[in-house]
Order: sequence, then structure tokens, then C-alpha cells
Amino acid sequence: MVLLTLVARVTDGLPLSASIDTTNEKELNLQVYQNHAKQLFRKLSTNSPSRCTLESGPMLIHYQIEQGVCFLIICHGNFSKKLAFNYLAELSQTFLERYASQIGQASRPYTFIEFETTIRKLMKSYTDSRSPKQLSKINNELADVQRIMVQNIEDVIQRGEQLSVLDNKANNLSMMSRQYKKESHQLNLNAQQWKYIATGVGCVLLFFIS
Repeated sequence: MVLLTLVARVTDGLPLSASIDTTNEKELNLQVYQNHAKQLFRKLSTNSPSRCTLESGPMLIHYQIEQGVCFLIICHGNFSKKLAFNYLAELSQTFLERYASQIGQASRPYTFIEFETTIRKLMKSYTDSRSPKQLSKINNELADVQRIMVQNIEDVIQRGEQLSVLDNKANNLSMMSRQYKKESHQLNLNAQQWKYIATGVGCVLLFFIS
């Protein structure tokens, strides 16, 4: 389930709105994860990947950036990744429809705190990932969320590495992997061709010898 939702401006990390599941706040020590999220906001830039998942102990931090705003959630590690990004898509669409023209003028933290009521309702609707409504959302999800970059929150915070750099490394590894597969496939084709050529030459020689 979604335990914490934060909305912040990417350019300066200014928090714009938030909502927390108070029933689990003390038990799960959500303050620690909330601090991780705030530190993450300071690492974001316009070059950061638009969607990302970060591991933080037993929890996962998912975020999505739309129109210069980061929509971030903290949830249990076993919560469906597809549902998490469905939630973020709904959240970002609703928020931007209301406040898109006012985001740039916001000067104090939690300028749009009244949006917390909307967040809470949306969080509640995503509580049970096994409900028919949520299963339908999982089945109808078009985005390939399995390809979203996954990093460890400590790597980002402690090493101070920008997410854009990590994303570039992940993309480079992916490109190298694809190139390796392509070259291996070509080598296999060439080996098969030489095998057929050798067989053909052998048959011709046998024909003339006989």
C-alpha cells in the first residue's frame, strides 16, 4: 500500500503538497523514509530520469516527473510496481489540472496543502491491490514499468551521484548488452553459413571423385 505521498518542484526541491498514512507512521518509522525522499528531491534535475524506483530497506520509493514537478510515493516492497505508477499517473494528472499555472509562483513549502484531501482519497482507493478495480488497472497498464530504472537510495544520497548519471550508466550497459547480443547472433549466422558451405563443397568433391 501507499504509505506516503510527496509532491515537489524539481528546480529547487520545494515541497508543494503531501499526505501520510498516520496509522503506520510510528510503526514503520516513516520519518526516516520521508527524510530520504527530501534528500532525493535535492538530487533531482531537469536531466533526471522521468520515472524511477529506489530501494530503501523494506520500502520502495517510486517517483514520476511531469512538467517540472516530482510526484513521489513510499510504499511496501511487495506493492505492485504497475499500481504504483498508475497511482502516480492519476496523481500527477489531477494535480497539474488544478495547479499547473501556479507552480512557478509558489514561494513557501506546501503551498498546495489543501490538495492533501485529494491525495488521501486516492491513496485509499489504491489500498487493496487485490481488488477487481486494481487488478483491472494492472492488466490494462500499457507502460513497460519493468524497464524503469531501479537504484538504491543510499547510493544516490551517500555517494552524491546524480540520478541522471546513474541513468546514463544504466543506458550504456543496456546498449552494450544489446550490441553483444547482436554480434553474437551475427557470429552464429556466419558459423552456420560456413558449415553449409563446407558441406556443399564436400558434396561437390565427392561427386567428382566418384
